[in-house]
Amino acid sequence: MRIAEISSPVATQKDSSPHQLLLSQIESSIKQLEQLSPSASQEHNSSSLHTLSSDLRRSLAQLTHLAPFNNDLKLHLWKLSFRLWNACVDLSNAASFHRSSASAEQHAEIRHVAAAILALAGDVPGVPSPALKSAAFYHKTGLLWHDLRRLDLASACFVSATDLVSELHPGDVSGAGERKLLLDLNLARSRTAWESSDRNLALALLNRSKSLLFGSAQHYWALADQYLAFGKGLLSKDDQTSNSEALKLMNEALDLCEKGLGAGSSATDLRELRAKTLRFISAVHLQKGEYESVIKCVRVLRDQSGDHCHPSLPVLAVRAWLGLGRHGEAEKELRGMAVNKGVPHDVWMSAVEAYFQATGTAGSETAKDVFLGLLARCHISAGAAVRLAHRVIGEGGSDSKVRAKVAAELVSDERVVALFAGEAAAKERMSMHAVLWNCAADFFRSKDYGTSAEMFEKSMLYIPYDIESKILRAKGFRVLCLCHLGLSQLDRAQEYINEAEKLEPNIASAFLKFKIYLQKNDHSGAITQIQAMTTCLDFSTDFLSLSAHEAVACHALPVAVAALSNLLNFYAPGKSMPTTEIVVLRTLVTILSEEPGNELEVLKFIKRAHNRASELGPDLFFGKEEVGRRERNWFAATSWNIGTKTGQEKNYELCAEFLRMASEFYCIPVDGQVEENNVMVCKSLIWTVSAMIASENQRKATLSDSEVKQAIELLDRAGKILKSISTGTWLHDDQITTLEPDLFFFYTFNAYDMQGRLNDSAAQQLLVKSFASSKACNPKHLLQIGFYASQGPQSNHEVATFALNECLSAFLSSPSPDYQNVALTVRKLIAVASIHKGDTDDDAVYGMYKQAYQIMVGLKEGEYPTEEGKWLAMTAWNRASLPVRMGQIETAEKWMNVGLELAKRIPGMETYRACIEDSVDDFKKKFHGQNGSESRPMQVI
Repeated sequence: MRIAEISSPVATQKDSSPHQLLLSQIESSIKQLEQLSPSASQEHNSSSLHTLSSDLRRSLAQLTHLAPFNNDLKLHLWKLSFRLWNACVDLSNAASFHRSSASAEQHAEIRHVAAAILALAGDVPGVPSPALKSAAFYHKTGLLWHDLRRLDLASACFVSATDLVSELHPGDVSGAGERKLLLDLNLARSRTAWESSDRNLALALLNRSKSLLFGSAQHYWALADQYLAFGKGLLSKDDQTSNSEALKLMNEALDLCEKGLGAGSSATDLRELRAKTLRFISAVHLQKGEYESVIKCVRVLRDQSGDHCHPSLPVLAVRAWLGLGRHGEAEKELRGMAVNKGVPHDVWMSAVEAYFQATGTAGSETAKDVFLGLLARCHISAGAAVRLAHRVIGEGGSDSKVRAKVAAELVSDERVVALFAGEAAAKERMSMHAVLWNCAADFFRSKDYGTSAEMFEKSMLYIPYDIESKILRAKGFRVLCLCHLGLSQLDRAQEYINEAEKLEPNIASAFLKFKIYLQKNDHSGAITQIQAMTTCLDFSTDFLSLSAHEAVACHALPVAVAALSNLLNFYAPGKSMPTTEIVVLRTLVTILSEEPGNELEVLKFIKRAHNRASELGPDLFFGKEEVGRRERNWFAATSWNIGTKTGQEKNYELCAEFLRMASEFYCIPVDGQVEENNVMVCKSLIWTVSAMIASENQRKATLSDSEVKQAIELLDRAGKILKSISTGTWLHDDQITTLEPDLFFFYTFNAYDMQGRLNDSAAQQLLVKSFASSKACNPKHLLQIGFYASQGPQSNHEVATFALNECLSAFLSSPSPDYQNVALTVRKLIAVASIHKGDTDDDAVYGMYKQAYQIMVGLKEGEYPTEEGKWLAMTAWNRASLPVRMGQIETAEKWMNVGLELAKRIPGMETYRACIEDSVDDFKKKFHGQNGSESRPMQVI
């Protein structure tokens, strides 16, 4: 009988008692609930349910205080409870009702109220098993709260239901549905306790449920399934303790399955659950490393299932055999899976991964063969092929090359490639390309270009031949070009880069072509390719810098120069460049300086650097502060070094140019400072003029007027610097050492030469006198000046005489005179005086001979150079011959006496001296006895 069919007394008059008022309120709320439209908006329904839930809770709380009730009220409450429950069921069946968790919670609240009203009513005459019906309401409401993860409310509902049925006598429970309710209530309460982390209560409730099985196969299945669910939950934690507890729970589930089947039931669900439980028990044994137990479980399952084994069994068997180290048995299982068309490829791949993990490279060939065999028997997805290729390739290691070879064979098989055809496999195709590309890139980084090229080639199989993929194909051709460049297979590299250019002509392809020309030592082709690179749409000046680096690495210096020269064309004021112009010029000079014969090119770029510094300003071109000074000094020092080198090589014309540039660079101010380089400026200027003079002598072509003017200007600048130094610190010995004493001499010598070309003898005299009065004066330098001034078309006997006299004085004033130079100076003075004074006025010449005689007096034998002494004696005697012939007796006698006196001071002239003495005696007898008679010339001995 339905609750609605039970008759109740009809009220003949309006009852205004508190009971009836509360019942009316409840009924009114129920009517409102029944009138809710499932198609109404979610916000409206949620708000209405919230209001109704609150009203019903309030009415129920007030009604609870009025208990106990008479039978009529109880029956009325039962009817209201069922109306309220049914209204909730109608709403829950509407799809729109469960759109929000708020609506679902209000719905559970109202059902909770319905269960509470039914429990408050208690026993009703005519209603069988009222406690079980009330418990069913609480059980279903608890399940709702459990689904909403409100475990506290779910537990409260299950406890209320348990209290209602706990007082029942077993004989009162007769129907199968009622017995099932008792078990379900216990299992639901156990699940809630488990999820609330009250594991002990949950297991106690499961154990208590064993008395509620009533010999039903369905009951055995439900309890065993719950044991298995708890065991699976523990198994996911993957620790030793949890695995042991999971195994106990699964054994309980297995025992229940056996008892249910042993009770005479032939339920298929129980047999399936037993097999499932055994598989999970195997998994627990596998995690614990108990591989023999796994094999036993697998055998039991196969014996029970026959040809209908679960697909996971081969995987368990493979893992167990691998754990036992029996790879042959594992391989048999693996190949058996390939034969079995019922095994999903995902399961097969799981077994393959386990096989790989244990066998490594040794198993790669087997996996490849099995996979290719599997392709002929069943449908294998492209994703499985990607997974297998990734697993075969692995993560590097000593066997990576062997793995890569097997993977290459696998992915290049036509059947495998066919798996990736069509748009449906586009995602997997790109994944396979990425796997192979990354593998190839790893080998490329380790410089195994052969394996890398093979894997890059295989990756090209997974790039479709369409317009969208041509850029990717071009990229593949470029990396293949790089691989073959690394292998020095230049022709193949050329082929690949040509293909890349057809698909995507860009700067990367042009640069690789440039590298090929370099590798082939085709410098002309490489230089032409540099020009081609600059015409690319995506050209960047970085590639010119990179080209220069590559060329230097290949010792192709002309190519490097061409690349950097092209780079210079892109510099402009305000334009951002990756490398400063000064760095490019410095690199060019460095490269060109490495090989002889490039001096003219070096000079060109050095002059360009100087011009750019003038155009842009030193601070902008060289840089500021220390950086700028370092760059400027580098160019100055380089010019100096190359200038001195070319000077040593007697290439004086270039020497002069480089030294002049050195002086120009040293004069450039950085942060307004140039004084620090005064010495080097001075040296550069003086040596520049020296080189110009040396070049003139070498070419045997006189300097032009403009060149002479330029030389004089350079020397004027040097003279000013010398003057500033001499007035400042020149007198200090350490400053003389720093500046080099010879520098003043060369300045004087060069300036004397240039002034002579202008016929300015006064300036020449001033220069030599200034030098002679300086601390830097050296008698040897004066001797050189004297010699130079005494000869040649521009001779200056005044300067020569002055320089030689000063030189002689300096030599004689020395504590240890160098009589070789003294004698040389005396001879030169005699020569100068003889030329410019003439033989008729020979007092100056005679004075030099007398001075030579005075020098010899007191010297040890041989201290004065013998040959020079003989020369003096003989030339003095010979000077008497003309006066003798001319009858100038006094003059002749004067020179005879000088010659005789000098001969007495010279060792080795004894015989000569005797002859002179005899001649003198004869001369005296003849000329003093016969004055006025014709004289006879004396014979020179």
